Amino acid sequence: MIIDIHGHYTTVPAAQVEFRDAQLAALTDPSAPAPKPAQVSDDAIRESVEGNQLRILRERGGDLMLFSPRASSMAHHVTDPETARVWAATSNDLVARVVDLYPEHFAPVCQLPQTPNGSLEDSVAELRRCVDAGFVGCNLNPDPSGGFWDSPPLTDEYWYPLYEAMVELDVPAMVHVSASCNPNFHALGAHYLNADTTAFMQFLEGDLFTRFPTLRFVIPHGGGAIPYHWGRYRGLAIRMGRPDPATLLSNVFFDTCVYHQPGIDLLTGVLPIENILFASEMLGAVRGADPDTGVAWDDTKTYVDALDLTEEQRHKVFEGNARRVYPRLDARLRAAGK
Repeated sequence: MIIDIHGHYTTVPAAQVEFRDAQLAALTDPSAPAPKPAQVSDDAIRESVEGNQLRILRERGGDLMLFSPRASSMAHHVTDPETARVWAATSNDLVARVVDLYPEHFAPVCQLPQTPNGSLEDSVAELRRCVDAGFVGCNLNPDPSGGFWDSPPLTDEYWYPLYEAMVELDVPAMVHVSASCNPNFHALGAHYLNADTTAFMQFLEGDLFTRFPTLRFVIPHGGGAIPYHWGRYRGLAIRMGRPDPATLLSNVFFDTCVYHQPGIDLLTGVLPIENILFASEMLGAVRGADPDTGVAWDDTKTYVDALDLTEEQRHKVFEGNARRVYPRLDARLRAAGK
């Protein structure tokens, strides 16, 4: 089985986009009634995925995708907690409907209703609601401000209520920022990769996994700068009197959303195969094909297939590691006889 752990619902029906626009418009006019969530038909959902994520997943030989709301649309920089709560719930409910229609090909991952430095009570409640409904993980934004980084680091006690729930529910979080509100940081080319790198450095500086030894994070986009500069992080750890970064690898994992062969070669050459999970982020940040090779940028299976891996290693990257890091996914598959 080939499991893609990083997919987003980037093709939501127009009615959902219109609902969000109405939500944001209502924030500027407090006297206006709150808009009602979009009424989206099953046919509209089918149309939105069958020619997009589902078609491409099948064409590229994938079997199942972990599916979450569009990252850039989480928009955690919007400060109103009620707006965040409703937006997360409606976005997650729409993902759940995709999964209900295509249970063989999608498994749900939830958005959290974060706000800049806001209480995490709503996030914990939404995580519990979603896990009760069959979700297998969540996306966690380390920078709800949208590029201004005014929240505590991921090792701070501020985040502990959410971590306690994650440990109790046995679900991992993918570290994933949303839109960039800072003109210095292009969302896809800088902000996302900055966050991946920053999260790992925060883990290196702190003792989070001493407090939460079973807590698990997936750092997407191949880990940002981490594999490329592994020697730098080892050297910094020694300089700071911190444990070697390899000690984090019981809790921190990386995906294969790296869009060229040399990058995948580097990722798998530096990090243990046990810490690498197959993913494409399709349809996401980079669309189209490399003009030099004709291979779609996000056709990461092509790059993984080209690696010199044993069958055991290949199984770990494509399936085994995902089932281990996402135990609720494994339980879901076992219940289906897979």
